[in-house]
Amino acid sequence: MSSYQHVVIGGGVHGCAAAYHLARSGRSVVLLEAATLASAASGGFGKRGVRGNKRDLRELPLLRRAYTLWPGLSDLLGADVGYERTGGVNLIERPATGLRGGLVAARAHAQVQSALGVPTEVIDRERVLDLLPEVTDAVVGGLHAPLDGMGDQTATTRAYAAAAQRFGAVVVEGARVTRLERDGAVVRAVICDDGERYEVGESVLVAANAGAAPLVERELGVALPLWTIYPQALRIRPPGTSPARLLVGHDSRTVSLKTVEDGVVMVSGGWQGRPGSDGSGEVLEDQVEGNLREAGAVFPALAAAELLEASAARPESCAQDQIPIIDVVPGTANVLVAAGWTGHGFAIAPAVAEELSGWMLSGRRPPALAPFAVDRFVERVGT
Repeated sequence: MSSYQHVVIGGGVHGCAAAYHLARSGRSVVLLEAATLASAASGGFGKRGVRGNKRDLRELPLLRRAYTLWPGLSDLLGADVGYERTGGVNLIERPATGLRGGLVAARAHAQVQSALGVPTEVIDRERVLDLLPEVTDAVVGGLHAPLDGMGDQTATTRAYAAAAQRFGAVVVEGARVTRLERDGAVVRAVICDDGERYEVGESVLVAANAGAAPLVERELGVALPLWTIYPQALRIRPPGTSPARLLVGHDSRTVSLKTVEDGVVMVSGGWQGRPGSDGSGEVLEDQVEGNLREAGAVFPALAAAELLEASAARPESCAQDQIPIIDVVPGTANVLVAAGWTGHGFAIAPAVAEELSGWMLSGRRPPALAPFAVDRFVERVGT
């Protein structure tokens, strides 16, 4: 039996980053990871985008802070997190895309994003060609966010964990949580499948991503409106140099592209796998083919690219309104949950960790996390 002020459940980037800030503040912290660090959504090949362009407006205050943190994160943590500020472009092919996209909406998007801390400019086709000379003739313009970039999700997660340990945090891998022992509204202990018991002095953070909602429902009786998805990612090698010199997204196509190493292009953007028999995901051939078609439609040179790897192995939790839940679990006094990242939580992780650890230390919800309260899904009578 061990006792800690704070118990963090989940060894992904959000759990490790929160543990780092708590330990750096002088608190006793244990981080419990069911498998190994970065073994789920915070791992895998390639890099993840640090993207403000076309991000949900409720996340932009966190992204604005993250923009300032990423360039110095390797020095802060004492390890290379693979961060690159490449800039990003959201390509536009159509005059209008539904009610929210197309060239007609570009100026408004740029105006609002810039006002909220994500400098953005509308660029015409000529400027797009300056940045991406091999792009399809169908592109008529784009939204350019010069502060966007990418980072190595596995390296970042492990760097946070190692830095947390240097400040005294205990990291336990292979520690699958099976019970949360309650005394009324307070969780007093966290118990793992090996029988190890971790007594809780102050608070528990459930940051186990796809594992968070099942644990919270089973042990605390609260059903969070989250579900599990299996995002697909591909590694392809173009016949020549990579045409994706920036972080590339698209206004109307389901595709995103980035060059990750040695000219290899990582292709993703919303295509999904399916659950496999071992709890991870597996790819679907039609989804791989669809993603490759979209990549080739944006950059014709990629139509002849060699597929090196396809994976949908890493589960992710998805929220009903596509932004995370970060809140005290209803009916408890000392359990916070951070989940439902919907495939875009990596970019804001450094800023979320600052705010979330501050909440755990002070007991006060920071304004930047207010949009992610669980009660946004509950009718407020009389308001």
